[in-house]
Amino acid sequence: MAILVDENTRVIVQGITGREGSFHTKLMLEYGTKIVAGVTPGKGGANVHGVPVYDTVEEALKSHPDANTSIIFVPARFATDAVYEAIDNGMKVVVVITEHIPVHEALEFVNYARSKNTWIVGPNCPGVISPGKTKVGIMPGHVFREGNIGIVSRSGTLTYEIAFTLTREGYGQSTAIGIGGDPITGMDFIDVLEMYRNDDETKAVVIIGEIGGDAEERAAKYILDTKYPKPVIAYIAGKTAPPGKRMGHAGAIISMGSGYYEDKVKAFTSVGVKVADTPFRVVEYIKELIKD
Repeated sequence: MAILVDENTRVIVQGITGREGSFHTKLMLEYGTKIVAGVTPGKGGANVHGVPVYDTVEEALKSHPDANTSIIFVPARFATDAVYEAIDNGMKVVVVITEHIPVHEALEFVNYARSKNTWIVGPNCPGVISPGKTKVGIMPGHVFREGNIGIVSRSGTLTYEIAFTLTREGYGQSTAIGIGGDPITGMDFIDVLEMYRNDDETKAVVIIGEIGGDAEERAAKYILDTKYPKPVIAYIAGKTAPPGKRMGHAGAIISMGSGYYEDKVKAFTSVGVKVADTPFRVVEYIKELIKD
């Protein structure tokens, strides 16, 4: 089975009447995602691509009590309130697409979500896709196909590129999760690796990391300490970035002597994880590790 989302996922889109919310609602519906309601304060009673709009998540749930997942396209200055609203109304998964949420706000709602047993994906992320089942995010659905490779990534565009490379070579994906590129994210590599560990559908995992922070190093330690039972392949973006250079978003910055490309590669290779130097090399390693 897929992790986080599947064909039974029922989605509420917060910020559905905005440009991004409306655009991606249409694409998610076309993919087959079961979007049951949208929420925009003051726009209750409206309709977006056939999806009824409500003023609050609470009101949406009165008519659609089966909703269990929220995706947030709310502008940054209101997004934190939207996250709390989703958590307090019992959403099990909250995908936060919004970028530029202040770090201290993200830290607070991530901790709050964990106390309520809610998974936050993001912020500043492309979302989650279970190919052939559902898409709760902004990724281009056509580059993915159903299969048994799990992907977890800090980078949106690299997720698409590597998924497409895998797909072209006949390797589909069980689930692909973009955890987000900010310094604070709701899920980290370890959370997702643990889910893939217990997912019978996933036979191998691709980690897409990048310079900055220590998420990759911690994932490598987890793989070693828990004797991770499935093949893991990594790709690290930012090989040529100079110290102090940001790579597209706030989390990918080398600072205070940590977060270097070489350190991340060493951490993975020291625990037996192959690190690909190009996206296509990921496929080559998959072919070596997974025999049909």
